Amino acid sequence: MEPDLIEQIRDFNRFYTERLGLLTDRYLGGDRPLGPSRLLWEIGDRRDVSELRDRLGLDSGYLSRLLRGLEEQDLIRVLAHPRDGRARIAELTEAGRRERDTLDQRSRAGVRALLGGLSPEQQHELAAAQGRVRRLLRLASVTITPVAAGDPEAWRCLQRYAAELATRFPEGYDDAALTRPEELTGSLLLARERGEPVGCGAWIRLDTRTAEIRHLWVDGTARGLGLGRRLLHHLEADAAAHGAGTLRLGTHRCLGEAIALYRGAGYHEIDAYSDSPYNQICFEKHQPVAEPG
Repeated sequence: MEPDLIEQIRDFNRFYTERLGLLTDRYLGGDRPLGPSRLLWEIGDRRDVSELRDRLGLDSGYLSRLLRGLEEQDLIRVLAHPRDGRARIAELTEAGRRERDTLDQRSRAGVRALLGGLSPEQQHELAAAQGRVRRLLRLASVTITPVAAGDPEAWRCLQRYAAELATRFPEGYDDAALTRPEELTGSLLLARERGEPVGCGAWIRLDTRTAEIRHLWVDGTARGLGLGRRLLHHLEADAAAHGAGTLRLGTHRCLGEAIALYRGAGYHEIDAYSDSPYNQICFEKHQPVAEPG
């Protein structure tokens, strides 16, 4: 990564946090800094404490201290979960709801003042730019890792993939066509966002130099980020690392977004190479492979 690019992003982060007043100990003119103020908003009326920890990426000890501070100020109550004695929930008190509403009003007023010096066109330009930043930061936060052929989370993704195709294909989809663990001669990759599975893909070896990419799928909550392209790139790189310089794949004619993805990634159409009824359009791509030694 270019050093200048890193410094540009750091500079923007410093400007943005200062401009929004995140550096003071009285966020939005209230009595507390950003951390506990944000926690009030995240709790809403009621939220599972473990969900708060996972959503905000907070250390358990730090989250406990924040919750304790808000509880001492009579802004929240921390209670045993009604259905799980080992879990806890946090809920706002009446004072907490008033505090949250005040923070909401001040935040909206602050944004209104921030945008007031811009024309309507510039305001929409800024909102669109923030949307692109959010999309790219979400994509950057997704982890993609190889998992065991029988990994339960990956198989839940594959089953959801099969269920979706069953509704999209006119002829339906038989999940017996999924690559079974014992058939996986290549790798199975799993994508996670905030620890939750949001995509998968696999490749198998057709011969010593040829790999077939299969079951590339992205959950609906993560579509539009560019994750499909990123998963495809990881599958290609993993296959190349195992000596596969030729990549093949097939897809259904009704999956226009998949066809566009493969063509955009440099795949060209070829004759059918398998007897799968779902591989109605077949593609191939050649890539460099590092020779051993």
